[in-house]
Amino acid sequence: MKFILDSMLGNLSRWLRMLGCTVKYFKKASNHELLDLARDEDHILLTRNLTLFRRAKSTGISVFFIEGMTILEMLANFSQKFKIPLVINISISRCPICDSHIKRVKKIDIADKVPSGTLKHHDTFWLCTGCSKVYWQGSHWKNINATLQEAKKLLESRIKNTSR
Repeated sequence: MKFILDSMLGNLSRWLRMLGCTVKYFKKASNHELLDLARDEDHILLTRNLTLFRRAKSTGISVFFIEGMTILEMLANFSQKFKIPLVINISISRCPICDSHIKRVKKIDIADKVPSGTLKHHDTFWLCTGCSKVYWQGSHWKNINATLQEAKKLLESRIKNTSR
């Protein structure tokens, strides 16, 4: 799925990219520019701006209002609406920074791009095909998965409560 996110959803944009969604995020685009892009490029507009949401809805643009104050709530709401699993699948994940594809690379190919300690402790690496950032499953990986697990629990409790 392809999304355009407004300036209030920078953190969410990174998460959605890791989940495999194509995301265009704009820090400084006007509402008019966001609407034009969503319509012209056939992307779903995600926003926390009620005025922008209403304007998109009234003009037939696919739009979803992101509710929630925390990233957990936002991820749960998003997953519930779009049926996107809250699981990182490296084969479809995108660069959280630039939205380009990431590809698995040999350790030797990125040896000069990561700290020597990282090379010593990790064997699997991915390289962004756009910005050339190198990724590996370091200590932050536990935090990423813990956040996704908490968002899943929140989603499951919502589904349970609405089915009663």
